[in-house]
Amino acid sequence: MRPTTALGTGSRTATGTAARHLVPLIEELLGGRLPLKLRAWDGSTAGSGPEDGPVVVLRSRRALRRLLWQPDELGLAQSYITGELDIEGDLAEALRIMWAAVRERALAPPRLTLADRARAAGAALRLGAVGPRPPAPAPQARLTGTLHSRSRDRAAISHHYDLSNEFYALLLDGTMAYSCAYWTREEGPGYGLADAQRDKLELICRKLGLRPGARLLDIGCGWGSLTLHAAQHHKAQVTAVTLAGEQAEYVREQVRVRRLGHLVDVQLCDYRDIEGGSYEAVSTIEMGEHVGDAEYPAFAATLHRMLRPQGRLLVQQMSRGANAPGGGAFIESYIAPDMHMRPLGETVSLLERAGLEVRAVESMREHYTRTVGAWHRTLEDRWDRFAALVGQETARVWRLYLAGGALAFEEGRMGVDQILAVRPSDTGRSGMQGTSRDGYAR
Repeated sequence: MRPTTALGTGSRTATGTAARHLVPLIEELLGGRLPLKLRAWDGSTAGSGPEDGPVVVLRSRRALRRLLWQPDELGLAQSYITGELDIEGDLAEALRIMWAAVRERALAPPRLTLADRARAAGAALRLGAVGPRPPAPAPQARLTGTLHSRSRDRAAISHHYDLSNEFYALLLDGTMAYSCAYWTREEGPGYGLADAQRDKLELICRKLGLRPGARLLDIGCGWGSLTLHAAQHHKAQVTAVTLAGEQAEYVREQVRVRRLGHLVDVQLCDYRDIEGGSYEAVSTIEMGEHVGDAEYPAFAATLHRMLRPQGRLLVQQMSRGANAPGGGAFIESYIAPDMHMRPLGETVSLLERAGLEVRAVESMREHYTRTVGAWHRTLEDRWDRFAALVGQETARVWRLYLAGGALAFEEGRMGVDQILAVRPSDTGRSGMQGTSRDGYAR
């Protein structure tokens, strides 16, 4: 993290005392001790955090005003995105300390009485933080229309994936895989993120039992990492579907450059508009999170309909606990609008209700901690290039997203799994061997 600077000096309180006035107010809102030190815009410092630990820096009164209007996760995120609030030191460690305090001390905002609110307003007035509500940062998604209508889904996907191919090429490795990698050995000289992504792609192809000429439908193909791998290395006939125009353009160019036009068909369309069926294999890699809660049964039915009997399905999908559905206020506002994650068991049940037989589930949570960590290091190493390309606020959105995402997988608040399923024949045949050295062989 870059060092912060104190801005907006000259408060209505005595010079150098803002933090001392703020910390009791913050701790009252938290319901416990603030586990980090806080530095205010006037240079004052307070709080119970370790001397060598991360420091929360309020660069201006505007951060406090924003938090008074929006005293929750979204208000904190907005303050960070705008730079009104910063972390001096390791952002990931600051988030880890806060989450530990939430768990261990059961920190939770209390129900504020009118007297509590009056005291908070008085403190804000003395600190010069009272004023109109600050506008949301520019990178926030502003979607309209019916939830998960075709037009709104297109806008939601565009908000995230059409940021630009240049941005994602700067962030990702050469495979352009924007999903959890599969690390078969420790990272080091001779083995890195690109290798782990190729190992993931090969694992998927093996689970799907791809053979030359097999028809694969890749729903939510991204920048074509699986599509291109399956065509180039397994000679599969691939139909690649995406709702993001930038992605479709990129994959078509890669198909042309690699001379795979006889094996790959790229379609820019909604999954609800896919025609045909009778595929030997269907994949959907971290696309199901965008489908929506109410819409997932119909999505599962589409997966079933696209497969021929004994055809295989590979779903790689993120999950959250039953008490934390959706994506969270920050992610849904700035990263992936309208996304929905559910517990793994619920997704398995939905696939089974659609007539699919689930054959194997493999957790990849620890793999995602390493994957997101690698993306975060790339962001920091290339920070000036990212900021010049998309602006400081969008770059800070991604810094917060990647630091927080890695921690969520590390602590088990989010998961990711590969679910292998088949469409059984009318007589119940799966086309899979019950016992073999390679349980995925056809």
